[in-house]
Amino acid sequence: QVQLVESGGGSVQAGGSLRLSCTASGRTISTYAMGWFRQAPGKEREYVATIPYHVDTPDYADSVKGRFTISRDDAKNMLYLQMNSLKPEDTAVYLCAERTYLASRSSADYPYWGQGTQVTVSS
Repeated sequence: QVQLVESGGGSVQAGGSLRLSCTASGRTISTYAMGWFRQAPGKEREYVATIPYHVDTPDYADSVKGRFTISRDDAKNMLYLQMNSLKPEDTAVYLCAERTYLASRSSADYPYWGQGTQVTVSS
């Protein structure tokens, strides 16, 4: 069973940047698809980005495309999310997730989740 722990969240002003990390332990993530989701207070969990395990073909929600970059380092068992040009509407708890086989935009397809890290963007 994998354990996922996010870090790197914080408070920034609009236009700023943050880099989130997701540390996996318990087994390798090298053969698993990974994803980032976010959840704001009172809202449903929202897809942010995914990256498959076998090809470098990341996918992004339209709301973050061009501003966020997802990447992985399987040798370190790490997943990252570089977030640039942050906006107040990016404020949320950010969670990493893992699933077997193909990447998916649906949070229901991911059985493994971290606890999340808070990102707050002020205007």
